[in-house]
Amino acid sequence: MYSKEEAKRLKENFWTTFGQYMSAVPSADGDKVNWVNYKTGVKDLYFRMDATNKSAHIFIEITHPDSSIRQLIFDQFKELSHILHDTLQEEWEWDEVYYDESGKQTARISTSYNQKISIFNKDQWPDLISFFKPRLIALDEFWSMAKYSFEIFK
Repeated sequence: MYSKEEAKRLKENFWTTFGQYMSAVPSADGDKVNWVNYKTGVKDLYFRMDATNKSAHIFIEITHPDSSIRQLIFDQFKELSHILHDTLQEEWEWDEVYYDESGKQTARISTSYNQKISIFNKDQWPDLISFFKPRLIALDEFWSMAKYSFEIFK
């Protein structure tokens, strides 16, 4: 078991390592991008990654406080779902209503690592990177094509 400080340091080390690993990868538009803190340019719309002592997830999260606007953004993703699926080359879970760890209502499109994995086990970091990297690159490729459909929400 790790202390709170040790756990925080290990997580920070993983994300720093992942960021350094991805730093040489240009975005689909050819720009330099901060892969760990990916910016969609749309308020309350995020591409996020999470890893714990048991699992790993990557997701599109819509956090707009107005549920009707959140629904409109989610519906726009549904309209573009064929492009998203073709780019990701896998099915993701679609949750129109999702409650995050603090109980806040959001909308989420996500996928998870299909086996138990821990960010606290450095031997599993290559597996985590192999999980996150192609999906994040695919999300960026999708976003390069789709972001103009979300201009109204900026």
